[in-house]
Amino acid sequence: MKWFKRIVLALVVLLLLAQFIRPERSNPPVDPAKEVHAPQPVMSILQRSCFDCHSNRTLWPWYAQIAPVSWLLADDVKDGRNELNFSDFESFTPRRAARKLQETCEQVEEHEMPMKVYLPLHPNAKLTDADRKTLCVWAKAERARIIAAHPDAAQPQQRRAQG
Repeated sequence: MKWFKRIVLALVVLLLLAQFIRPERSNPPVDPAKEVHAPQPVMSILQRSCFDCHSNRTLWPWYAQIAPVSWLLADDVKDGRNELNFSDFESFTPRRAARKLQETCEQVEEHEMPMKVYLPLHPNAKLTDADRKTLCVWAKAERARIIAAHPDAAQPQQRRAQG
């Protein structure tokens, strides 16, 4: 029983020490000129279900202060912003914007986004079938508009050779 108490004490000490390792949880400034422009129904869905991970308007919950959860959340937001940041959407190249719009629709239709791990603590982020349809109709129309103005945006992006 003595070893059990030592293990528990060691875990408590490690958890307390972990609180001093603070991940970056900031929101970079938002330039409205670079932010995605969409009709209000689409913006409402994006703000409710996507912006916490895919914009510079993250609302950090109270549990984002507690390690190791804070590390996981900060990493998820960093990855989400790197993959698609709606706060910088208007600065994307036409090809990248067209690709991201297509991916957005695909991931929403396939129930890959929002991530399942996110939904239990954010039930209001859950997308209804109507939400999915609204997002995809907008994404497809916006992608078509971009491709009409920039036909090369429809071409797959060439990967650069790494060397």
